[in-house]
Amino acid sequence: MAIERTFSIIKPDATRRNLTGAICDRLEKAGLRIVAQRRIQMTQAQAETFYGVHKERPFFGELVSTMTSGPVVVQVLEGENAVLKNREVMGATNPAQAADGTIRKDFAVSIGENSVHGSDSIENAQIEIAYFFAGADIAG
Repeated sequence: MAIERTFSIIKPDATRRNLTGAICDRLEKAGLRIVAQRRIQMTQAQAETFYGVHKERPFFGELVSTMTSGPVVVQVLEGENAVLKNREVMGATNPAQAADGTIRKDFAVSIGENSVHGSDSIENAQIEIAYFFAGADIAG
């Protein structure tokens, strides 16, 4: 199997409720290694650029507002099939549809405050990682 890197964000609703450690524990128990991590306050400009693909969607303003409402933890995760594995651990975007034992099922407040973001492809992971981390920031 291929060792991959993926990108993850622990969102403000989760950091506000002090769930960073619990979420990291879930990721690590799933076989993902955290090879870079930083707690930041995302700016309006960062959030608008990062989520720019959704700019025309009706939820864009709420998404940007949510992501700038408090600190986030940006991470680079590494492991076998990391993109897929992280998506499985996160669960469905809508926590009501997420499988039992997933991060979103157990920790999300709502669809908008669903505790985590994860890359949906290797290509997007590379773009998202580069947005927040320089190569020297990643120690794998």
